[in-house]
Amino acid sequence: MSSPGQGALRSFPRVLVVDDEPDLRELLEITLVRMGLDVDSAATVGAARESLAKTAYALCLTDMRLPDGSGMQLVETIAREFPATLVAVITAFGSTDNAVAALKAGAFDYLSKPVSLEQLRNLVQAAVQSFRASTERPTTRPAPKDAASGRAEAGSSDVLARLLGESAAMRDVRALIRRVARSQAPVAISGESGSGKELVARAIHSCSGRRDGPFVAVNCGAIPEQLMEAEFFGYRKGAFTGADADRDGHFQTARGGTLFLDEVADLPLQMQVKLLRAIQERSVRRVGGMSEEQLDVRLVSATHQNLSQLVSQGRFRQDLFYRLNVIDIRIPPLRDRRDDIPLLANHILKQLAPGMVLTDSAVEKLAAYPFPGNVRELGNVLERSSAFSETDVIDAADLQLAQFDPPAVAETVPPAALEPAPNTVSPEAASVLPAQVPNVLGFIGTLPEHLDRIEKEVIERALAQTRYNRTAAAELLGITFRQLRYRMQRLNIQ
Repeated sequence: MSSPGQGALRSFPRVLVVDDEPDLRELLEITLVRMGLDVDSAATVGAARESLAKTAYALCLTDMRLPDGSGMQLVETIAREFPATLVAVITAFGSTDNAVAALKAGAFDYLSKPVSLEQLRNLVQAAVQSFRASTERPTTRPAPKDAASGRAEAGSSDVLARLLGESAAMRDVRALIRRVARSQAPVAISGESGSGKELVARAIHSCSGRRDGPFVAVNCGAIPEQLMEAEFFGYRKGAFTGADADRDGHFQTARGGTLFLDEVADLPLQMQVKLLRAIQERSVRRVGGMSEEQLDVRLVSATHQNLSQLVSQGRFRQDLFYRLNVIDIRIPPLRDRRDDIPLLANHILKQLAPGMVLTDSAVEKLAAYPFPGNVRELGNVLERSSAFSETDVIDAADLQLAQFDPPAVAETVPPAALEPAPNTVSPEAASVLPAQVPNVLGFIGTLPEHLDRIEKEVIERALAQTRYNRTAAAELLGITFRQLRYRMQRLNIQ
């Protein structure tokens, strides 16, 4: 069956629909033809394979249950023998496990029965954009020669140019980004603080068919818990005090593009339940709203924490973990790719201070430093050095790395080791209470005041040890980022 007329997607190659239900197959065909597509159909796995062998398809839309096999077999066959063809699966209502398995096997996306025509059109539109992105993108792209060209390329559709590094680990990351960009499957990015997780998320977006849509980045640890639902899903006018107009949430703002959930491990359990439902149902309801809104968003999440460990501790829902972690990308820490440090350092310095150069001894010292703060810390070191340098040359001594060397026990100190000895008061606390003397129990003031002083000192020591990286300090203390922020505000820690 083919389209006799014209349509916005007329240049899109043929689509193969595989389903043994004649009524559903006809409905899918009619919908796709009205979109301006050429459509072939098959009722079995065998017939689909024959069509695939004879015709080049851009998209195969297949049911999961077929008379002579399963849609999963077609997913695996297409991924192996016809990699240029995108494949989407139709699953029974509630069979989300099958959908996740198909995504892991290489499916572009999935639909749940009963099929929503709006979701079908969104899926096909995304497939069109992804197909065109993969076929129209130049096969080669010269590397930027200077900071100006690097910034120009960063502003183009290929943010991969900013993921510098010739180490095997970084080449693998870039190759994986190119592969996953063709899919709609959720991606989970893991890596230490400062390693470039958001940059990887932006690269996935820029390489995908959604690159012309919005990229919305959300720090899950920075939203007050009581406002999370409204921030994510939006609200209607009058839904609560202060809601004087309708407002879109992050899901609505990211429509047609990518929603990046940074530090997703900081989501409270109640919000995890609501996020899981939004992913499964592919729809959201605004606060104060009466109807569901269909979603057209790709989710990319990131965290520096071990989600598997949080699942085992009951702090993160296992079902949400499996839905977000369909494709996993791990960013190596900078200390595991030291050969990339000279390239990164020179690139960052050209952006910060064009004309300034690093001496060989400075490069050697940078390459030998462990950089617990990763690329972010490297940028901070170079920014500080360029700001204080009186010449256009930065030497090893100008880096001032010695005073920032992490303690030998930085990676292994347990939170308990940060606690002061019993019945002691910090010098800072003693200096502001010179007229007071310890009571019979050995501490000054009331018990709450004494505990506040201890807590403040422990937090300040953790912040100092992590060079005031609050995310790392929270992990060291065994609390969430939100808990640390609350305690810092309560104790007036700047």
